Amino acid sequence: MDARQNPYAPGAGTPPPELAGRNDVVERAAIALDRIRAGRAARSLIFYGLRGVGKTVLLNKIRLEAEARGIATVRIEAPEERSLPALLAPALRTALFRLRRIDAVKDGLSKAMKALAGFVGALKLKYNDIEVGLDLPAEDGLADSGDLATDLVDLIAAVGEAAAERETSVALFIDELQYVPEDQLAALIMALHSANQAQLPVTMVAAGLPQLLAQTGRAKSYAERLFEFVEIDRLDGPAARDALCVPAQREAVAFTEGAIQEIFAQTRGYPYFLQEWGKHSWNVADSTPIDRDDAVRATDEALAELDASFFRVRFDRLTPAEKAYMRAMADLGPGPHRSGDIADRLDRKVTTVAPVRNALITKGMLYSPAHGDTAFTVPLFDGFMQRIMPAR
Repeated sequence: MDARQNPYAPGAGTPPPELAGRNDVVERAAIALDRIRAGRAARSLIFYGLRGVGKTVLLNKIRLEAEARGIATVRIEAPEERSLPALLAPALRTALFRLRRIDAVKDGLSKAMKALAGFVGALKLKYNDIEVGLDLPAEDGLADSGDLATDLVDLIAAVGEAAAERETSVALFIDELQYVPEDQLAALIMALHSANQAQLPVTMVAAGLPQLLAQTGRAKSYAERLFEFVEIDRLDGPAARDALCVPAQREAVAFTEGAIQEIFAQTRGYPYFLQEWGKHSWNVADSTPIDRDDAVRATDEALAELDASFFRVRFDRLTPAEKAYMRAMADLGPGPHRSGDIADRLDRKVTTVAPVRNALITKGMLYSPAHGDTAFTVPLFDGFMQRIMPAR
């Protein structure tokens, strides 16, 4: 069929044509954000789940809807090896300038601008990846001690006061939160906690891999009371069917039941993979309905594309020892697996391969769903490892 009419949209954070099965999560976030803006209590939200479940899509949808309701938003993606101050400073600067457009004469905004100037000036040497330039006066003693935890409390408080003056709120939207170092994550949690105690309209909606639960707990013991942790998982049967079939139906194209079941078996209900298989099924089919043979051919096309991009870019970041560890995991199946079983597969002691496991968790390739267990953060990665490394 005509690839120009193909409705599917696989991509990193690309909105799918049908956001199926997520209405409850979107509504829960909207309620929390509206309560914060109204001066009522609500916990910040952290979405966690594997790669490919649509966390970034959710984060972007919630952010855009919040902006449409007049909430000031700060959008951040936390890459590896970047400091939190370097990410926050330019994003908060943008948010404060947006607040200034609402009302430039109130004192709270001036204080927040001075706090940001002091924050950047004090931390620029310690975190030398801060690049934002601020032609703003600082105020002595306001967010300028050089201690991240102390200064971030002052800065977030000043931002919250500026938002309160304008009868709005500020929401930090942070993706890939697991890459924020734990000492800096602790400072952020402390600042949000302080703002919460002062009933200031500042909150956070964040997303990351499953290890976030343990990371936030280690950073601050009260994190479980400050945040609402929401697991984002693969889609159930009806939602997966809608995600696959509804976009095609809008183009007067149908799937046979055999094709649907074949695609479900291959994708396991993960939203990103449903988009990939939908795209390739459409492209290989000659006409509607798309049948099981089309879906089988689409599997070859989808896996080839995933192997060359989605999987490959992650594989290429690994050291030889890390690749060997993950290949041993793939021998055992999708997982999760006991650390001892993986070590046995490598003919090594658990203690000798523990540093490799820890490095893979830090890189976001693995996580520990329970003590002593290890699992892939990328669905279907076990099959890729077997294809890319046929013999260990």
